[in-house]
Amino acid sequence: MSPSRSAMAEPTADGRFGAFGGCYVPEALIPACRTLEQEFRTAWADPAFRGELARTLKLYAGRPTPVTPATRLSAELGVNLLLKREDLAHTGSHKINNVLGQGLLARRMGRTRLLAETGAGQHGVATATVGALLGLDVTVFMGAKDVERQELNVFRMELLGATVVPVTTGGQTLADATSEAFRHWVGQSETAHYCIGSTMGPHPYPWMVREFQRVIGEEARGQCAELLPAGVPDVVVACVGGGSNAAGTFAGFVDTSAQLVGVEAAGGAAIGSGSPGILHGFDSYLLQDDDGQVLEAHSVSAGLDYPGVGPEHSHLADSGRARYVSATDDEVLHALRKLAQTEGILAALESCHALAWVLRAAGTSELPSGSTVLLTLSGRGDKDAAQVRELLK
Repeated sequence: MSPSRSAMAEPTADGRFGAFGGCYVPEALIPACRTLEQEFRTAWADPAFRGELARTLKLYAGRPTPVTPATRLSAELGVNLLLKREDLAHTGSHKINNVLGQGLLARRMGRTRLLAETGAGQHGVATATVGALLGLDVTVFMGAKDVERQELNVFRMELLGATVVPVTTGGQTLADATSEAFRHWVGQSETAHYCIGSTMGPHPYPWMVREFQRVIGEEARGQCAELLPAGVPDVVVACVGGGSNAAGTFAGFVDTSAQLVGVEAAGGAAIGSGSPGILHGFDSYLLQDDDGQVLEAHSVSAGLDYPGVGPEHSHLADSGRARYVSATDDEVLHALRKLAQTEGILAALESCHALAWVLRAAGTSELPSGSTVLLTLSGRGDKDAAQVRELLK
């Protein structure tokens, strides 16, 4: 397929990217989704809204984030590795880009509360942060297992004034937290905005979140134009759970010759091991059995511990514009330690999935020596330090 910006254009009127997407929600939420789409379209076309978001991203979130050459690691691998440093954004990840957009939109809509789901806790922290900034109450739903392994982020959310609700149903991870957040939104949609953290959920969320995260790819495109003789990297790679950091990054390069590579968790590889199905209001690749029952995902990183993937990623995979691979927990832990000891950067376990693929592929036909690679470092690894310490014992 030849590069084309239309590969990541606006979805169809019914919220689809090719065969995927849609809006499969209870009847009570249909008006809320339609209102949200209308309000987002109006706001996104309003220079005042776009200007306020851009100013806040710059003055509060710390954008633009830099592109850092990984000099020592590049020399070791034989490829030119560049890191888009979302770990340096306020709150420590790319999540702030989307939440600031949704928070400003919620305030514009007259909503007084934000509901959110979180796995690794970074989206929850970002939502709590924006709630404090804008004067909005925040309730965050988090799987009980994730509450235990992300204790520091739970404390951060509570310190910022948010209420954290442990979810004890199902596998007690991200998928269950998402289900609980949806259940609460059904009865509170007139006063509360559900601030979904990734490019998942019913239309217009996958499109809206991608547009709020597009700033990553657009910044990186300009930065690569200054850094690279060819102007664009050979390969653009990012980790994929729901897929917001990857979607935002890919949006900046989809109309170039760059190869787009998304890296899933081996135990949650919806594209690599799943089949089409419906979950949390959208149609996409899911981990499910022969009877259509959703299977529990597994990943060392709570942020990728989800059995599905955003519908636009499914479309990019089926169209051939992007390809999706996976990394094992052991590869991820090795990548985390390698980056820390060669570049002095402690990255999130989620981000280290993308790096794990680069370490594995460098010097092979997948990533020939001399290639230039842009990797989105979606978050910092402070949140994972206690967990990693136990895993590496």
